Amino acid sequence: MLKKHKTKSPFSLSYLFASFFGAAMVASAFAYYNYEFSKYKFFDFKEITFYQKSDFFEPKDEKYTILVYSSKGQKSKDLIKKIKKDNKILAIDLYQNRFKEEDSTIHITSGTNTLLKFIQKFNIYEVPSVFEIVKYKDLKYKQNTRIEILE
Repeated sequence: MLKKHKTKSPFSLSYLFASFFGAAMVASAFAYYNYEFSKYKFFDFKEITFYQKSDFFEPKDEKYTILVYSSKGQKSKDLIKKIKKDNKILAIDLYQNRFKEEDSTIHITSGTNTLLKFIQKFNIYEVPSVFEIVKYKDLKYKQNTRIEILE
C-alpha cells in the first residue's frame, strides 16, 4: 500500500507567526527611531535673544558646540580644553558675564528669564554641560548630541 505524503499548505501556522514577528520588529524599530528623534530639541534663535559683549548674537555657522557653565565656579578656558573642537563653541555663562570672543569660542549670555527657558528646554540639570546643535532652517537649530556633563 502506498502512503500519501502530507503537503504543507502555503498558509501554515509557521508562516503566520513569521510574518507577525517581522511586522512586530519593523514596528518596534520605527517606534524606537521616533523616540530617539523626539528626545532631541529644536531651538530658534529668533525667539530667544542672546548677547555677546554689547551686540545681539546671531548664528552664522552650520554647527555649534554649546557649553553651559558658570564663570563663578569654572574658568571657560579650562573647560574648553576638555571639549573636542570640530566647530565653534557657544559658551553660555549662567553668571551672565560678557567676555570677548576668543579663538573659536563665542561667549554669550542673556537675562535670567531667557537663561531659565533655555535650561528648561534642554533639561540641563548640572553645569558645566556640553552638547552640539546643527542648523535646521534659517535661525532654527536642532540638538544633535546628548548633553554631557564635563568634569
